[in-house]
Amino acid sequence: MTTSAPRPRISPSFSDVCKRVLLGKPLITEQLESESLPNAVALGAISPDAISSTAYGPEQIMVELLPHTGMAAFVLVLPITGAILLVLILVTLSYRQVVMAYARAGGSYLVARENFGPRVAQVAAAALLIDYVVTVAVQPAAGTLAVVSAIPQLRPYSLEITVTAVALICYANLRGLRHAGRIFAVTTYSFVIMMTAMITTGFVREVIWGLPTYAYDPEHLPGAVVVHQDNGLVMGATVIVLLRAFAHGGTSLTGVEAISNSVNLFRKPQGPNARRVLTVMVWILGFLLAGVA
Repeated sequence: MTTSAPRPRISPSFSDVCKRVLLGKPLITEQLESESLPNAVALGAISPDAISSTAYGPEQIMVELLPHTGMAAFVLVLPITGAILLVLILVTLSYRQVVMAYARAGGSYLVARENFGPRVAQVAAAALLIDYVVTVAVQPAAGTLAVVSAIPQLRPYSLEITVTAVALICYANLRGLRHAGRIFAVTTYSFVIMMTAMITTGFVREVIWGLPTYAYDPEHLPGAVVVHQDNGLVMGATVIVLLRAFAHGGTSLTGVEAISNSVNLFRKPQGPNARRVLTVMVWILGFLLAGVA
């Protein structure tokens, strides 16, 4: 009778020790189920990409319209926002079917691969990668711009603030879903509460007291956009300008696909839970987008 020799124990490398200290113990596949998220936490962890885009999406519509249409931009922004909300409804109806039919992570890539083949699926995968890269590039920068506009003394440190924000988000994700989910949920719900308070306050003040008016003087307003002073609807509201404004405002829809790419992160039953969270996220996104516009 022979006995098997004990397996030699491999000492961890310096990089392994650093990863263990900073990121925690790695998980095997069988342990990933404990990392699944309840709906309330999943909504806050997966939806920041979509919900946070309402902070700059309507603004980008105005930035495109103002130089060409003048003050008429304030009339055009609502119809353009309505068109964006219509696209949001159509996209949501599509993804509600996807999360029920494909209870695995993959989203558009998985749907395209199983229905149209791997070549078409590569287009969806490439688009998703570009979307995530652009999101990381744009959203932290937009958040930094909001911070430095409120605290001008921090403007010289804009780059450092943006890089720090990206590093913190990356670290939170690498720590695992349970840690990152709670962190993102707190920030997401705080953002939604503050935006809702701002929209409600503006609506109440408009109805009861009326909003104050300010004189337009771009020469004495740092960062102001110079606009035409005449009838903007006649001067420059071409179809191309309106389409560009629609495209810029469409950035508010980035991240809607995140839930379909993360169905496996939900607790069972995964499909119905993902569908509920998707519906709630879209209601929040639509309300904030319409309110800000």
